[in-house]
Amino acid sequence: MGTPFAGFVDVVWAALIPPLAVWILLSGLDDLVLVAALARAWVRRRQAARPGDEELRARPEKGIAILVPLWREHEVIGRMVEHNLAAIRYRAYDFFLGVYPNDPATIEAVRDLESRFPNVHLALCPHNGPTSKADCLNWICREVRRREDPGLPGWDIVVTHDAEDVIHPDSLLWINWHCADHDMVQIPVLPLPTPLRRLTHGVYCDEFAEYQTKDIPVREMLGGFIPSNGVGTGYTRAALDKLANSSGGRVFDPACLTEDYENGLRLRLAGCRQTFLASTHWREAPVATREYFPDRLRDAIRQRTRWVTGIALQGWQKHGWCGGLRQIYWLWRDRKGLAGNPLTVVSNLMFLWGLAGWAESRVRGGAWRLPGAIPPEVQALLAASLLLPLAHLGVRMVCVGRLYGWRFAAGVPPRTVWANWINCAATLTALWRYSAARLRRRPLAWQKTRHAYPCAEVLRGPRRRLGEILVASGALPRQSLAVALESLPPGFRLGEYLVERGLAAEQSVYEALSLQQGIPLGPLREWEIEPNARRALPVRFTLDWKVLPFKILAGHLFLASCEPPSEALETELRRRTRLQIRFQLVTASNFAQLAREPRPRSAVKYKEHSAGA
Repeated sequence: MGTPFAGFVDVVWAALIPPLAVWILLSGLDDLVLVAALARAWVRRRQAARPGDEELRARPEKGIAILVPLWREHEVIGRMVEHNLAAIRYRAYDFFLGVYPNDPATIEAVRDLESRFPNVHLALCPHNGPTSKADCLNWICREVRRREDPGLPGWDIVVTHDAEDVIHPDSLLWINWHCADHDMVQIPVLPLPTPLRRLTHGVYCDEFAEYQTKDIPVREMLGGFIPSNGVGTGYTRAALDKLANSSGGRVFDPACLTEDYENGLRLRLAGCRQTFLASTHWREAPVATREYFPDRLRDAIRQRTRWVTGIALQGWQKHGWCGGLRQIYWLWRDRKGLAGNPLTVVSNLMFLWGLAGWAESRVRGGAWRLPGAIPPEVQALLAASLLLPLAHLGVRMVCVGRLYGWRFAAGVPPRTVWANWINCAATLTALWRYSAARLRRRPLAWQKTRHAYPCAEVLRGPRRRLGEILVASGALPRQSLAVALESLPPGFRLGEYLVERGLAAEQSVYEALSLQQGIPLGPLREWEIEPNARRALPVRFTLDWKVLPFKILAGHLFLASCEPPSEALETELRRRTRLQIRFQLVTASNFAQLAREPRPRSAVKYKEHSAGA
């Protein structure tokens, strides 16, 4: 390394270290304030403040409309709706799925869901897409109001979700509970766990775990506004009316790239009460909306560019520094990344440069010193500023370990460095695009995030019991259920036993089974069975597994069965066909009738096999 270059490095270090040290110190102290406030809140927390299961269920259920905006989501929306219909422990809710006229594949998928589930509704935007998420949500809100009949119970609460969301079974119960006293309720959002090798997705796990465990609870405790997370947000009708009245009838601002954050601030400025359901375990799982986030670097930068643009830049442009000192402090925290994200990468580079110099000095056996003429007081400031990021790292590891386990938390240090680079790239991209749009006087373009839905293995978990669903729907008295469970013979399934004893109607049992498994139920007639569908699977396979292929549509093979599909059946189907499988439940009597009716030779074999079983 030549002397001129070494001199240049000394000058650069001497110029950059003091301001960097000051920035890191201020930002670190800012984080310590939150940690101290959170610790104080934990000490004073009273468990009695949370309702128990009986209290949650005793609260009368208000009608809830779940809004899901869609653009080219035909591959995931079916599984999303089917899984959540099976999992949600709430009765008075409906899905409203927003689609665009120029997205026929998604329209077809939603029409199919609408035909199978009475609480799923299509909301068609009047213009082609894609537009912003906020614009689609506004048209869904209009569809909700259009479907409300005067004099009949409507939807008192609106909850926003995306096509990739795994809704917690009890989240609607919690929203229903808190909306009695609040205008906006935010359920935590947590990425689904992924292997350690998926570094980019792991960054989302780390940041959301810290944000939901530390930042938002302290934010609420200190009187700051609660930004919506975009999904798992419940709004009362009074809150929606306030939002609409303040912006020409539009609940969500279609020009804003982060309409969720914007609504949280607007509601607080309008005097509405907000609350956040701090991360807690309920029924052995965190009460949170779970989903997959971008796993590729390019997609992550694209999504975070939108976040930085909407939260920091558009929010600054539209609201400035408003709401008093408390809100100004949180606005500062939301916007400090504009400077902090690039400076963090600069500090990482300087740390690596210094580490390389130290390693070189160890190899050569000489003394190592910081480049440049740095006064002792600045060196002391630098040492203090280095301790604060380490403390922050420890707090993040605690938050991550609490939700994802300590093995996953051990990967926080390398993922934090990777996160610094991702956030820096997103911030610089946001500054560039925002400045270009302002200079050219053009609106900022919405950038959609690609969605993926978890596979069946990930979604497997506790479902509502069949008896619980029957009692909740009024199809079976609780006393009759208790009697049936006590007298249930070994080897008998509850549904079959209830029908055999005459305690419940067959149709009611299958309706409950359909809800439990997330599989549509409907009668099947002989003339609806398509000849080409019968040939999609070998006859022997349909005989052994008691399934009946009856339709092929848009790359999907529809199978009828009087039993929910097992994991073994799904594995065998993946080996035998490349078509996507869609199951439909039929009652046992309907299935037996189909087996008795006249058919071609293959069907006769099926009938003979069923009769001899």
